[in-house]
Amino acid sequence: MIQGRVHRTGLEWLSSLPACLLLLAVVLFSTSSDIHNQMLQAGEQLWSGYYKLRMDPEVPECNPNRDVDAEVARELALAPPANDPMAALLGEYDKDPAEVRVAVERALADCRAAHVGYQQLQGSLTPGVRIYRSLELFVADLISFGLTAQRYLLVILVMLCAVTATLTRHHIAMRAMETRLDHVVSHTLQTIANAMLFASSVIFRQSSLASSTTVSAGELLLHNFWITGFACLTLASLFRLFRAPAGLKAGGNPAQALLAVPLYTVMCLISGTYFALIGHSSGIGIYLGKMMELSDMFLNVGLYVWVGMMLKQTRVATLVFNVFRPWRMPPELLAVVAVLVAAVPTAYTGASGIFVIAAGAVIYSELRAAGARRHLALAATAMSGSLGVVLRPCLLVVVIAYLNREVTTDELFAWGGWVFVLTATLFAAVALVCNRQSPLNLAPAAEAFPASVRALRPLAPYLAVGFAVVLFYRYALNVAMDEFSAPRLLPVIMLAILLYEHISLRKGKGGASGELDHPGLEQSVRRATNDTTAEIGALLLLLGLSVSLGGVIERAHIMDAFPQAFDSAWTAMLLMVLILVVLGMIMDAFGAVILVTATVAGIAYASGIHPIHFWMVTLVAFELGYLSPPVALNHLLTRQVVGEAEVLAAQQEPGNFYQRHERIIMPLIAMGMALVLVAFGPLLFYAM
Repeated sequence: MIQGRVHRTGLEWLSSLPACLLLLAVVLFSTSSDIHNQMLQAGEQLWSGYYKLRMDPEVPECNPNRDVDAEVARELALAPPANDPMAALLGEYDKDPAEVRVAVERALADCRAAHVGYQQLQGSLTPGVRIYRSLELFVADLISFGLTAQRYLLVILVMLCAVTATLTRHHIAMRAMETRLDHVVSHTLQTIANAMLFASSVIFRQSSLASSTTVSAGELLLHNFWITGFACLTLASLFRLFRAPAGLKAGGNPAQALLAVPLYTVMCLISGTYFALIGHSSGIGIYLGKMMELSDMFLNVGLYVWVGMMLKQTRVATLVFNVFRPWRMPPELLAVVAVLVAAVPTAYTGASGIFVIAAGAVIYSELRAAGARRHLALAATAMSGSLGVVLRPCLLVVVIAYLNREVTTDELFAWGGWVFVLTATLFAAVALVCNRQSPLNLAPAAEAFPASVRALRPLAPYLAVGFAVVLFYRYALNVAMDEFSAPRLLPVIMLAILLYEHISLRKGKGGASGELDHPGLEQSVRRATNDTTAEIGALLLLLGLSVSLGGVIERAHIMDAFPQAFDSAWTAMLLMVLILVVLGMIMDAFGAVILVTATVAGIAYASGIHPIHFWMVTLVAFELGYLSPPVALNHLLTRQVVGEAEVLAAQQEPGNFYQRHERIIMPLIAMGMALVLVAFGPLLFYAM
């Protein structure tokens, strides 16, 4: 799980304020291109030919007052050398005076037209044009700077947030640190792993400088950023090693202590050791450097985390549950509704884990308040983000389409809708048929429906605020809300919603719901960014080391042990399913997609598996992996948001084997059946 928070004082702005500014800069840079396009169109509408006015016109060098007769005489007098065979061949000894005059007159006409055009442009450069042009060129320079700065922003953001996650003990591990031995083992291995990262980055820098290829100043600066960041990360883990938090139990179990080691540390130790043994110590640094090739994607991940944390600060999740509360649904049906409703925000927050962190606590508490047993509430919370990853505009699908030319986002999202219907149906069947322990009695529609309608009213302003932002982008900036624009629109929407809450609740409109003590805009953004820094540090560092671990798998040629193509698509699909589920267990989704693209995907295509079918299977297999032991990342995140005490209480509840492990088995049954149907069902139609 997330290792656990330490108390953060007002000094948290030392990390979260720079992170907030970096994330705002990403939004600004990505939006500036839209603004610039509109400025160019507006300039052309205000001043015809504005594109010619963007730069000061240059005075033509030709003379518009030349004498034609003198110029013709000069041209005729210019005879080529007598020993020039090419001139003789072309007949240049015998120039026709009439043709020379026509050429001179044309050149003079062109010259005079150029001077007239110059005078017209000079006359068009009014003070208004100059002011507008200065502003437009500033935005253009801002875009250019933003494109160049993306890589540096990503490195600074990753390193800043990784140090914060280390100091606040917020890295993702199998279990929290509870004993002194847990603390010593975890932070000792973290320090070793961070030192490996530092050394690999230094070696990578030196090998780059020693190579025959010239290293640009920008690349050298990037190397220095990585080295400085990993040096700070090593010092942070060393500081934590000697500053144990209060409240740790004495003693500890060595095997359990190893489970408290962060997952990124385990990946780093594995990959670092492998690269050192094969004499390629710069390997980790090289694969981390590959993150820069997809810097915009990883920055979007950071933005989605920020969106999720801002969503957590709003009343949206609670207000949505208020709509369904009047129906007095049995716990199993409410769990189904919660998972289905969560699919939409999951698609907009980019990954299932982000949504679990953002809204998992609300989902769990609402289900428990409705009478759900702990295991059912934990299972629904862990699955709350699993169904929406195939829906538009999920970032993971966009990354797949970006890395694989065989598929498009439209194709993937179209089939993703059908996969969503299938997984939702299977989860509902498992919850309501196989797992139901309560009678399926709902409140009378005459009573529940009006109450639900009344509960929709507090949601209306939130919908209006989001719709207003979307309309502004659509008509002011000509940007439609889709999978490509969502990363820059969603932070603006969430900031607008937080501003609305600040204004409305401060004025007393939240009095009926007892929320007059709303912390305000600054506190809400601060809390969201505080959570974001730790989450970005944990997730992006884990993602980066997943890429490095994928490099180990790639360089070890593990996939070479398998045929590069299978005669049977059925056999190939069986192998693909096993590999993809295992990757989902041990790797972050984005790192796994990069690895699968480089290794497994080609084998699947060559074996007759349709690319769209293969990637639908990949997405479902990954989600099953996130719910499967031994790692079960979504369960680890659920443990983080609901608290260790709730999970321990669930584990101590009596019952048969299924009842005591319902939170694990129930999602596995639903997603397992979905994977089997998605993987092998379509083969019946095109692989027979």
